[in-house]
Amino acid sequence: MTITRLAALGREEPQLFALAQRLLAVAESGLPSMLLPGGEAFTFTMAGRRAPDGSWALERRGTSTRYAAITALGVRYLPEDRQRAVLGGRTAQEFTGLLVESLPAVTSLGDAALIAWAAAETGHPKLSDAVARVEALDDDGRPQYTVEAAWVLSALAAARSTVDVERRFTTARDRLLRARVGNSPLFPHATGPGLLPWYREHVSCFADQTYPLQALARAHACGDAGGDPEALAAAEACAARICELQGDGGQWWWHYDARTGGVVEGYPVYSVHQHAMAPTALFDLADAGGTDFGASIRKGLRWMTDVPELAARPAGREPLILDALGATWRKVYRGDPKKAVRAVRGLGTRVAPNLRLKALDRLYRPVSVDRECRPYEFGWMLYAWQGGRG
Repeated sequence: MTITRLAALGREEPQLFALAQRLLAVAESGLPSMLLPGGEAFTFTMAGRRAPDGSWALERRGTSTRYAAITALGVRYLPEDRQRAVLGGRTAQEFTGLLVESLPAVTSLGDAALIAWAAAETGHPKLSDAVARVEALDDDGRPQYTVEAAWVLSALAAARSTVDVERRFTTARDRLLRARVGNSPLFPHATGPGLLPWYREHVSCFADQTYPLQALARAHACGDAGGDPEALAAAEACAARICELQGDGGQWWWHYDARTGGVVEGYPVYSVHQHAMAPTALFDLADAGGTDFGASIRKGLRWMTDVPELAARPAGREPLILDALGATWRKVYRGDPKKAVRAVRGLGTRVAPNLRLKALDRLYRPVSVDRECRPYEFGWMLYAWQGGRG
């Protein structure tokens, strides 16, 4: 019997269970409007536009292949009729088929990896074609962005029981493990030098932590009876560190020093990290036999309705969950011009790793709200809370 993470939350904390149910209802109601006419692609973002009466409306901007693939990964956990309601009449497998057919034109390794991952998890018959495209785009000798390298490993882990991916799987696993700097438990922004300017090579983001720890946990879980203890240990160390650094209000911070395992700059705090990405990664770690970081997951989820950054604003609290609109606002941020605080702290910590420049916190308080919502946010939310293992 499979128990979803949502059902498990209902047994532990009924109040948070109601919040998670509310968020999932927002996701299912909002995703259909993010599907472009024709039902074959998803928008890149839904941007909030304020009407004269003060209400908000959303408008589509751009398209995104990777967001479509992430959405398919999450929607596949819904019953078939609800999959079709979200995906313009298609099931998650049928929608993934459209993405697989588009692969010859896909040039992004990350996009191809996510499509292959969705093909593996939906049981698409052309999974081998998707894996072949990933292999064609992934140059063994070239560094990759850590997030994309992690998606490659997760895709191969999902495909491992169906397609022969052993050589590529081992290469992808070793690449992530070797990417870490010294004894730091955190992952850098790229798996090797050459992709980033020297002054920000040490700076990595929250996604650079969650996707690798998830991928390595899944690599351990998909192996033989003994699993992969080294991969699991690396995932554990990363998870433990980001949970140790989690803010008092449940915030998952944004930029880290990959050398020291410290925080470079906390803001923005992203809604998707709170309700979806952290839960997805930490749940997969627990499912793989790792530590249960459920307390940190629940603490992060609470932030969605108890946002300390917005509590003291002169204009009052602004909700981040908009039920009628089918959206969650994207982030809380400082509103500093040209992301000045992140730039200054990134450059400063390159020279002095513990430099904080606390005056910046008083000068640029994190009280601004980014009124956008992107489909991948809801895709990972569904994946996090509707997924689960027996």
